Amino acid sequence: MGGIVVNMIVEWLDLDDEMPLQERVLWVEPCGDAVFMIDINDVASLPILRTRLEIETAFRDEIAIRLTIDPFSRLVAMVDISARHLEIRDRNWEKISGLVVQEPEIYYEERRKRLILTDPIASKASVDMVYSYLRRYWKRGMIKNALLPDYGNCGAPGKERGIRNDRKRGRKPKVIAVAPEMVGVNVDEDIKRIFKIAFKRYYHSNQKNPLKRAYNLMIENHFNHGYRLQDGVNIPIPAPAHLVPTFGQFTYWYHLQTNLIHAIVSREGRRAYELKHRPVLGSSTTMAFGPGSIYQIDATIADIYLVSEIDRSRIIGRPVLYFCMDAMSRLCVGLYVGLEGPSWLTGMMALANATSDKVAFCAEYDISISADDWPSCYLPEKITGDRGEFISIPSDQLVADLNIPFANCAPYRGDLKGIVEQSFRRANNTSIKWIPGAVRKREQGEPDYRLDATMTMKEFTSILILMVIEYNLFHRMDDYPLSEDMLRDGVEPVPIDLWNWGIVNRTGHLRERSPDMVKLALLPRDTATVTLKGIRFKGMFYSCELAIREQWFVKARHSGVWTMVASYDPRKPEVIYLILESGRLEPCQLLPRDERFKNFRVEEILEYQEVNKQKSALHKSRRIGSSGELNAFVDDRVAKATELTAAALDRSMSDQKRISGIRQNRKDEKGRIRSEEAWDLRPERPSDQQQRGEVVTFPEGREPEETEPLGVARKRKYLEAIERSELGGEDK
Repeated sequence: MGGIVVNMIVEWLDLDDEMPLQERVLWVEPCGDAVFMIDINDVASLPILRTRLEIETAFRDEIAIRLTIDPFSRLVAMVDISARHLEIRDRNWEKISGLVVQEPEIYYEERRKRLILTDPIASKASVDMVYSYLRRYWKRGMIKNALLPDYGNCGAPGKERGIRNDRKRGRKPKVIAVAPEMVGVNVDEDIKRIFKIAFKRYYHSNQKNPLKRAYNLMIENHFNHGYRLQDGVNIPIPAPAHLVPTFGQFTYWYHLQTNLIHAIVSREGRRAYELKHRPVLGSSTTMAFGPGSIYQIDATIADIYLVSEIDRSRIIGRPVLYFCMDAMSRLCVGLYVGLEGPSWLTGMMALANATSDKVAFCAEYDISISADDWPSCYLPEKITGDRGEFISIPSDQLVADLNIPFANCAPYRGDLKGIVEQSFRRANNTSIKWIPGAVRKREQGEPDYRLDATMTMKEFTSILILMVIEYNLFHRMDDYPLSEDMLRDGVEPVPIDLWNWGIVNRTGHLRERSPDMVKLALLPRDTATVTLKGIRFKGMFYSCELAIREQWFVKARHSGVWTMVASYDPRKPEVIYLILESGRLEPCQLLPRDERFKNFRVEEILEYQEVNKQKSALHKSRRIGSSGELNAFVDDRVAKATELTAAALDRSMSDQKRISGIRQNRKDEKGRIRSEEAWDLRPERPSDQQQRGEVVTFPEGREPEETEPLGVARKRKYLEAIERSELGGEDK
């Protein structure tokens, strides 16, 4: 919707009023917030002051709408005006012509009368007469014809006829031929009041009842002969049919008293009105001057189930289908079929296809065409898309890199890109619905249509390519609005003919870019950081030949990190492309420690990292608890050991003596530990008591012979030397 302008009529949506409040904008403060308006239906109304913010807020909150039809527009086009009426108009205009130009002073009540009394011509007439001329001038569009006399309103055209002698107005019901007393009822003021309540309560309410149900509810609740109790429920007693108004009378007064636009907006909302009920007077084609002026792009879930190319027994679901259409010629300039949901990724694939060589593209699917059969391989001047995948930062890159602006449609307004919307319907009716696996209404007892799936992604894409080629070359659009120069040149309303004619006669809209430049502009971008561990991007680390050659990582460790802009394909995280200041791309590969992520999508990697952070946060609580438990056990054992050691100390022994005995104490303790830890693999061992009971005696005066082998003795002495060294002894 445009801004607030003079002569705009604003209707305020208030169901409590019998007649909706309709106000005309008289004056808008050029650089301020003041707006003067006047009620065009109130006989005694005068200009009132509102604010621009108040009106714009009402439009946004859908409590006010802008009327597209001016009830006084007939005054502008009046040409057959009698001389007498022109004389009256000019005489009336002369009285106020000097007043209406004094804006905004004439709109202020406290200044208006002073202006009238000081005006040399208006002051000669009565103040009331001048006020009546001013009201007519302001209400009827602020034109000179607004002061024409209203002789045409004499009589009662379109007025309700009065009720005389209790006679039935209108057509008599056929039943009076056999029952003259069933003549029916006239709609008087009381019944009209009930109608008004029924319209508001049963039809305009949130229940969204049909008009017939609203009528039935009115008859049950307001035209009954009381209630009877049945099974604890109050049942209305119906009145005879000839004593209640008919459904025809109900609908007649509904349409007579109701503003249709206001009723639809209040019942279904402004979005539903714009999408389903607004008049269709324009055409997307007229908005585009030549081929490439506007491309329309949109996606849908195709109504067919496909199977896997690897294993045809596996059903992989319904694919996402993108079409890109030229608005002027209605030529299909690109398409894409994939399993990814509608997103920037799939959208960029469709845009990339729109700029690709179609001969090579069709050859990938074993379809042979010439360049003239599908000549679209260019970028457009403007793209119209949806607010879903294309209302994002990557779409802004197209403006910066390729100078292609995006125009996103309003929410729930698919009708604003009707050309591409129609292409989905055509694809479904001409091809998709006849392929096995197509979605269809399933009757009870019929087999599941998903089990009929037979086409792979590649086979389904090839069928769509053939359909697009047939459409581009042979589809005749009988409703296409051919321009005057098209009619003069005998152009047929066929997409390929319109495209070829536009290339010759309406050039300058198509743009040519290299495939790599288009792909670079379509790829999303983000910030990469050069660190001592590598180039960090999305939590992963990369490296490149340029970074090694110029010692980036050494510089990062010595002087600090810095950031760079990187393009990436979310489907292929093993490589990113640094965008250097010269505009050159530098590919970077994953470092070996992060190669585990190379077969995942970026979204999956980010999700893993986020889950890992959450697990780390959860584990932190467990670690804190376990650390406290460990410290408690340690403190307990330290306390017990301290108590036992203190009890075992010999207070008479000096500290120096305790320290000097460390070497011998260590030797004794090591011998004890060795004897405890020694392995004995014999199947049976004599008890300790038996071992202690054996006594070896030697003859008097004879010492036991040395039985220790020489190698063992040397080893023992070597170990004792090491022990002395460890304890700080001088003997090495």
